[in-house]
Parts: sequence; C-alpha cells; structure tokens
Amino acid sequence: MGKNKMKTHRGAAKRFKVTKKGKVKYRRGFRNHILTHKSSKRKRQLRGPAYLDDADAPRVKKLIGKGTK
Repeated sequence: MGKNKMKTHRGAAKRFKVTKKGKVKYRRGFRNHILTHKSSKRKRQLRGPAYLDDADAPRVKKLIGKGTK
C-alpha cells in the first residue's frame, strides 16, 4: 500500500500563490468595504500584494501542495 497523498486545501489555494523564488504571496485584508473612515495612507499601504513571513510559509505551502524541495 502506497503513501497517502494530502489533498489540496481549496480555501488556502484560492488565497495564496507561490512565486518562482518560493515566496508565498497573498492579498491583504481590510480593503473591501467601509472604506470611508479609513485614511488614505492606510488604504494606500493595503494596496498591492504582500508576502508571508518565512516562518509561516512552510505551513501554507503544505496546505496548497507546493512543498519545499
């Protein structure tokens, strides 16, 4: 009997992408609604992609099936 494979966590797969260099990219939260009371600086800093810390990346890579090789 072979080794069991882990299924991809579909929720994580939709939220995270692994870059070519192996970093985990994600979209920041708090930018969907009720934007009128948030400052322009805060909204501007939430714009664009963000990258997970190196300590958290292996956990997410395991969930989405992109193990470190």
